[in-house]
Amino acid sequence: MFLPKSVYYEKESENYELGKKLLQEYREKNIPCIEIENHNNIEEMRKKQNSEFPNMKQNLIIGIRKTHNFVPNHKTSDFLVPYTSSGCIAMCLYCYLVCNYNKCAYLRLFVNREQMLEKIIKVANKAEKNLTFEIGSNSDLILENTITGNLNWTIENFCNNEKGFLTFPTKFDMVDPILPLKHNGKIIVRMSVNPKDLIRTIEIGTSPLEKRVQAINKLVDADYKIGILIAPIILVENWREKYKELIEYLAENLSKKVKEKVFFEIIFMTYSYIHRKINEEAFPTLINLYNPNIMTGRGKGKYTYKKEVREEAEIYLRELMRKHFPDNEIKYIV
Repeated sequence: MFLPKSVYYEKESENYELGKKLLQEYREKNIPCIEIENHNNIEEMRKKQNSEFPNMKQNLIIGIRKTHNFVPNHKTSDFLVPYTSSGCIAMCLYCYLVCNYNKCAYLRLFVNREQMLEKIIKVANKAEKNLTFEIGSNSDLILENTITGNLNWTIENFCNNEKGFLTFPTKFDMVDPILPLKHNGKIIVRMSVNPKDLIRTIEIGTSPLEKRVQAINKLVDADYKIGILIAPIILVENWREKYKELIEYLAENLSKKVKEKVFFEIIFMTYSYIHRKINEEAFPTLINLYNPNIMTGRGKGKYTYKKEVREEAEIYLRELMRKHFPDNEIKYIV
């Protein structure tokens, strides 16, 4: 259970059942609760140095989500949906949320969950086909669920609906609370994996590979639909051997039932100038993920792997997947 150093909250959040409950719990634990005007603009946080990033991640923000725009998506869902949280308490050195929130990529909880789920159900029921809604693009809902119970609440309140599916990715193994729920096959959980030592040194604060694989097996035993993201692909020294070991580990340790059903997504790392500056100051002793020899600029302040480097890596990964998971779909490689 994550216990924040301080809680920053919008006054209006006390008007919601979940907001009132969370604030009462933290006050009873003598955790400072500081009122703010806007969860998007906490001046005290904005003025902190990059070196304070790990400490900033120890705070929690509670507010109201005011933007409910659905963004069309054409990978594993029809829409990316802003949902009950953004940011995270983990500190993955490549986290794409840092591109959006800079050093303010701490965990924000939004307590007006009824409004958000109501809109999803309304859009789902109006559609001519079954739509899939990505509700975890801004945070990790398995992690958030340990604090709010929102994922349990969402499944219980969505899955009797006649139409629609919900999906989300995670890097955490704390799936036991959702295993007994009646989900009616409407939830698609996508577990992100990486080589063991990259998880330990780059995906700081997330679950180890062994526990993620155990969680996948549990979820499929509970009849959840499951996907695996091999993501992001990070081309560090000896990357070929690392990803070979990863895919072999999956082939050996995923259950037969998982291997009959699982699909894959493969995503190469995108890095940025913002990451470089924060990581240099907040994690000066950790690996530098920027490699000018194999990376090139893309857009404003972003870096991707050079075309020929990425293509070579994709061929190698496809060969490994063809060998160990010949019957499983790769939804896309980007």
